[in-house]
Amino acid sequence: MVKTPLITRDILLPFVLVTSLFALWGLANDITNPMVSAFKKVLELSNTQASWVQAAFYGGYFTMSLPAAYVLQRYTYKTGILIGLGLYAAGALLFYPAAAMESYIFFLTALYVLTFGLAFLETTANPLILSLGPAETATQRLNFSQAFNPVGALTGLFIAQTFILKSLQSDDLDTSGNSIYETLEPSAKAAVRSADLEAIRNPYVIIGLVILVILIAMAKTKIPEQQTSNEPTRMGASLRRLLKKEQCYGGFIAQLFYVGAQIMCWTYIYQYAERLNISNAAAVNYAYAALVLFMLGRFLFTSLMRRINARRLLLVLSFAAATFTLGTIFLPGMLGLYALVLVSFCMSIMFPTIYGITLNQLGEDAKTASALLVMAIVGGALMPVLQGLVLDLGGPDYDDTLILGVSEVQFSFVIPLLCFAVVGLYAYRSVKNPTFSS
Repeated sequence: MVKTPLITRDILLPFVLVTSLFALWGLANDITNPMVSAFKKVLELSNTQASWVQAAFYGGYFTMSLPAAYVLQRYTYKTGILIGLGLYAAGALLFYPAAAMESYIFFLTALYVLTFGLAFLETTANPLILSLGPAETATQRLNFSQAFNPVGALTGLFIAQTFILKSLQSDDLDTSGNSIYETLEPSAKAAVRSADLEAIRNPYVIIGLVILVILIAMAKTKIPEQQTSNEPTRMGASLRRLLKKEQCYGGFIAQLFYVGAQIMCWTYIYQYAERLNISNAAAVNYAYAALVLFMLGRFLFTSLMRRINARRLLLVLSFAAATFTLGTIFLPGMLGLYALVLVSFCMSIMFPTIYGITLNQLGEDAKTASALLVMAIVGGALMPVLQGLVLDLGGPDYDDTLILGVSEVQFSFVIPLLCFAVVGLYAYRSVKNPTFSS
């Protein structure tokens, strides 16, 4: 029996170039996750206020995904990629004036614009990868490309730890473990704040300049194009068709809750570690471990898809993720932190597998469905704010009060637990009804 190839040789170069984009938005995601804790300390924010970093970042996806799909309907994949790279660079470069003005709102605006670009890139790259090869291996191909997302994420985390977190003076503690920054005189505190905001600014500005170089290189590269109809009502008709199909509206809901769970697990690992007296700079090592497991899981489970049905694998991993999340909530001390790290191994193939199931055999509607799934990334904006509200229940610290016998930072992971239950339900429905009849 001849196995269906993942990719044919004649489109290998475009496949490699488009796959590289997955690393670029992974970099942006994971240089930003630690910024929730960083901005909280530098600008002396509450947990809820600091969570607006993620609200701005993932809110940009929700805002721009349908406009991105409209551009793809009228123009080409390459147009979407170039617009995405341009907005990505613009948002990163806006960190320079934001730091000069020392404005939290300006920083949030910069992140918002940056993710306009990521919305274009994700709306474009995911359906393009699915189309670059045989339909039989489309979900496996997307999982393979998505496996390079954590490579970019690890790079972003390395940049955050090496060039930002280790440079933050506002994170310094005295011999008793208390914050030095909080005890400074106003003038000294202002100097530290300016220096720390510059430390946050510089990597983003450098990334913006690098993205501009990549944009120029991409503009000179031939990418497979699919010119579609200029019919202005096409998207509305496409949306109406999609919203009648369980595989589509169910996929949107599952993706919204999955992304929310992922961002909460990767954002609040720093707060979870801080409750155990682990500094942000040291907590990055646990975030590294989570991302390494995430990346290994991507490659391992993608290879297993040749033998195990992707829908069944998604169901099993949803149950495993929920189990480890329960451990995060109820296991004491470092055991809970280890359980939180292991959740990432289970999350590894959830995003692309939900994507592949949802877009399966949609034809021309795939671009609009891709936009809906990118809109679902808004879960990363909404869910962390809810978790921040739970963290603030007893006060500004992470163990001010006990809920069901555990600290509020532990109990707050009940929200990711519920998210994995929703993903599991979608996986179960897809296994029981593979055609997802409307």
